[in-house]
Amino acid sequence: MRFQNVALESIAYALPDEVVSSSALESRLAPLYERLKLPQGRLELMTGIRERRFWSQTIKPSEASALAGKAVFEKSQFGPEAIDCVVHAAVCRDHLEPATAASVHGILGLAEHAQIFDLSNACLGFLNAMVLCASMIEQGHIKTAMIVSGEDGKPLVDHTIEELLKKDLDRKAIKPYFANLTIGSGAVAAVLCHESLLDKHAPMLMAATVKTNTDARFLCQGGTAGESALHMQTDSEELLDAGVHLAEKNWKAFKADTGWADDTANCLVCHQVGKRHQALLYERLGLDASKDFSTFPFLGNIGSASVPITLAHACEAEAIHPGDSVALLGIGSGLSSIMFALEW
Repeated sequence: MRFQNVALESIAYALPDEVVSSSALESRLAPLYERLKLPQGRLELMTGIRERRFWSQTIKPSEASALAGKAVFEKSQFGPEAIDCVVHAAVCRDHLEPATAASVHGILGLAEHAQIFDLSNACLGFLNAMVLCASMIEQGHIKTAMIVSGEDGKPLVDHTIEELLKKDLDRKAIKPYFANLTIGSGAVAAVLCHESLLDKHAPMLMAATVKTNTDARFLCQGGTAGESALHMQTDSEELLDAGVHLAEKNWKAFKADTGWADDTANCLVCHQVGKRHQALLYERLGLDASKDFSTFPFLGNIGSASVPITLAHACEAEAIHPGDSVALLGIGSGLSSIMFALEW
């Protein structure tokens, strides 16, 4: 998929105030650690995640997304009346009906002509929405779009800790729960538009490629576990191997479609799982890991918000400069991979 006229006009995020360290989570799991003789510091050592953030009070996904939406309007040349489409692309949603995007639209006071819908694809929802909205802009169906994601990982983490403490599990049996402890919370929003509307320089979306392997759909599955609780089971080792293998295939397709080489990108942003995922991904794709920009050490894995929120942080840190090429490398359970080429 190639794009010629679509700009990433602005991007912004909102983060919870409450910071929760990996050691604090392990303290809550002290009875389990003592029974199984697990060393303290194991979580950070294995993942590289020293902390993550949680919303300190009950917040709906739409409310978190709207916080990011308000932040992006402070950077955007567009106001609420100019948005033609709003997509809520998070794993978390307010409820099944109506769309969470309806609440985001209402909170932000968007215009009545704006389309609203939710788009869900695990950790890839935001990138899927970018593909869809960019295509709509390219084809002339809309001129502007706002994509939002508000993720709340606290219910999943809290439920996981409760399950680990009440069940008589051995070391092997706790493995499917481990990935849950890497999850954090946050929100992000981006405005895409046709380049003809720009009154300032903005990054351009150049191309995107997609690969899917649904044979791996059983490796990570999550859902509800009662009132406001979530559960998830993950075969982390198999998922890592399958995800990186799929990314290898997609990177080859990406290079063929864009004409990029392994060293073309000046900045690399991949899904924020942890240090092991990062190292293996770049090794297998033959990419220079020094070009990576990461947020997982202090934000953890924020689901669909991870890639865009990391991109926003890279912009703030001035890790990306005019003229740079940027690659977004997304992998999500299901199993899917989406890679994006952007030119600054």
